Amino acid sequence: MKLVRIIAGSCAIENETQALVLAEKLKARGITEMRAALFKPRTNPNDFQGIGYDGLPILREIQNMGLKTVTEVVGVRQIEKLYDYVDVFQIGARNMQNFELLKEIGTTNKPIILKRGFANTVYELLMAAEYIKQSGNKDITLCERGIRSFDDVTRNVLDIGAIIYLKQNTNYKVIADPSHSTGNRNFVRSAAKAAIAAGADGIIVEVHEQPDKALSDSKQTIGLEIFDKILEDLWNK
Repeated sequence: MKLVRIIAGSCAIENETQALVLAEKLKARGITEMRAALFKPRTNPNDFQGIGYDGLPILREIQNMGLKTVTEVVGVRQIEKLYDYVDVFQIGARNMQNFELLKEIGTTNKPIILKRGFANTVYELLMAAEYIKQSGNKDITLCERGIRSFDDVTRNVLDIGAIIYLKQNTNYKVIADPSHSTGNRNFVRSAAKAAIAAGADGIIVEVHEQPDKALSDSKQTIGLEIFDKILEDLWNK
C-alpha cells in the first residue's frame, strides 16, 4: 500500500542548527520531503520574513541528507536563484493568482505545489493551475489550505468538500494543510485525519522541536510528540 504523502517542517527555516537538527529527526521518522521556506510573505512587515538567500547552503545540506526541499517562491526573480537548491516549488496562497509567477514557474521542470488562496473558489484554483500547465509544467499538486470565514473558531476553514470535489472531478494530486487551515496545534491531528478520509493524497504540516518558540506561526505548529501520533494515524494503521 502506498504511504500517504507527508511533507513536514517548520513554517520557515530559522537558522542552520534549527533546520538541520529537525531534518535529522524527520528523516529518522521516514519523512522524505521537508518544508524549507527561505522567504515568508507576511501580513505584518515587522514579522519574521525568513532568512532569504542566506539559507541556500542550508537547503543544500538538507538535500545532501537525502531529503527533498519544498520551498515557497514569492517572486519571479527568485526562481533562477532557488532552482538548484529546491526539489519542489510551492506557490503560496497569497500568490495563487500572481499570473506572471504562475506562467514563469510553469516553464520549469520541477514539481509544483499550488496552494488555494484563502478567498478563492475551487474554479479559480483550477484556472491558476491551468496557467502553469499552459506554460508546459503538468506536475502540479493542489493544496487545500483553508478558506476565510466569518467564524473565528479556527484561523480558516478546512474545505473538506473541495478535497472531495477535486479528487472526484480532476486528475490532480491533492494535499491538505491542517496547520494553516486550523491555526491551532490542538486541531491539527484531527484535521489531518479528516483530510485523508476525504480522499486527500497527503498533508503538508508545520513541525518544530520547540513549537512555542517558532519564529513563524507558533500557535499552529506542532511538536514531534503530536507529529508522531499523526504518523501513527496515517502510516501505521
